[in-house]
Amino acid sequence: MRISDYLDSRLITFLDASSRDEAIDALIDLLESEGKFVDKEQFRQAIFHREKLVSTGIGMGVAVPHAKLNEFPHFFIAIGIQQKKGLDWDALDKAPVRLIFMIGGPDHKQTEYLQILSLLTSAIRDVDLRKQLLNADSPEEVLELFSSF
Repeated sequence: MRISDYLDSRLITFLDASSRDEAIDALIDLLESEGKFVDKEQFRQAIFHREKLVSTGIGMGVAVPHAKLNEFPHFFIAIGIQQKKGLDWDALDKAPVRLIFMIGGPDHKQTEYLQILSLLTSAIRDVDLRKQLLNADSPEEVLELFSSF
């Protein structure tokens, strides 16, 4: 299992959001445009419910908003790279967020979900990878950066 197995260049976008909520909505809109939802609003509510419980800002300028719903046949990761100013995400380390990895997938596959989270968090601990992602110019370049993960 590799992170790159869950990535698709069509689900990678460069953001210029002014808030956490705007960034989340932009990624949800992207996922909808790629046909990932049966019920967009259900996913949106699940994402924001999770944020209310505890922030998904995990530190290092990274957030991992996520939701698992029965409607999803498999997992996916949408990536949003905030181009300019970092976003207040109430992250654990209080650092502004510029890298957003939105995960969606089936509710009944908890083990696979935990494996994805583990792989992702291991990869983003790499300072050089985070810097390269912030400097990427295209979705294809982002995919290439994750090719070894």
